[in-house]
Amino acid sequence: MKQVIIDTDPGPDDGVAILTALGSPLIEVLGICAVAGNVPLHHTARNVRKILELAERQDVKAFAGAEAPLARPLFTAEYVHGKTGFDGYDLPEPTMPIQPQHAADFIIQEVMSRPAKSITICAFGPLTNLAMAIERDGRVAGRIDQIVWMGGALSEGGNVTPAAEFNCYVDPEAAARVLSSGARIVMMPLDVTHKAHVTADRIERFRTMGNKVGPIFARLLTYAKRFDWQKYGANRAPMHDPTTVVWVLRPELFSGLPVNVEIETNSPLTTGMTVIDWWGVTNRQKNAYVVRDVDAESFYDVIFESFGRLP
Repeated sequence: MKQVIIDTDPGPDDGVAILTALGSPLIEVLGICAVAGNVPLHHTARNVRKILELAERQDVKAFAGAEAPLARPLFTAEYVHGKTGFDGYDLPEPTMPIQPQHAADFIIQEVMSRPAKSITICAFGPLTNLAMAIERDGRVAGRIDQIVWMGGALSEGGNVTPAAEFNCYVDPEAAARVLSSGARIVMMPLDVTHKAHVTADRIERFRTMGNKVGPIFARLLTYAKRFDWQKYGANRAPMHDPTTVVWVLRPELFSGLPVNVEIETNSPLTTGMTVIDWWGVTNRQKNAYVVRDVDAESFYDVIFESFGRLP
């Protein structure tokens, strides 16, 4: 069984990823950390607890982390997900508590108290919490088994600027710090998430699952993906964040290369750009395995199998 810490800024895509992990018998979720990103921290921390209560998993603890990026103001995505991050379905207010410990300190505690290379971190928001943990205790990076991060872009270009993907754009300094830390990193850029489309047929599979979780997420995804359908065309909305969890469960469904990735932090035109040396022209050290392709049908089969185990 894989021991996983989830670091997230929910968002319906994030919710699908969290629930895929919670529904799998192959993953033990050690805790879920909220970070500011899609919406401010008070919303993301609330949304983590809403998901846990929806899944009837109040045994999994929730932690709040960074309220803002390391070095710049917070940029959010209410224009996609709505004011709360979960617009489209009125989930009940959570009753379970947020833990008093900061998310970065929880990450340090878990990684340092367990055997080396025993914990995977699935990160599908800005990397602020992870960067803070690595800054506070430099040993953390070498003890994590892998960080699977949904972020960046290769050939697709960005989704928030022409150059930058949202998670990297929000906190490029944090992404740069994590990528330079020496940790083993698997990166899921827009190139792969745009090959896992949220089609009308797939939303219908959520809607007709026969449990409470599936139909609720059909409504949340329908609301959020209207933005993508208008932007990219009918049936071409990407499914971003679950790529991280499905990688943990079925890495053979993906393909990519170990390459060097650097983060632009200064340019007004390209801040947040992931500069990926796909062909090895710089001879810089390979610091990430960058994924470019996925078996989309099998990818969704994994998600629906996990969802089918949920209440």
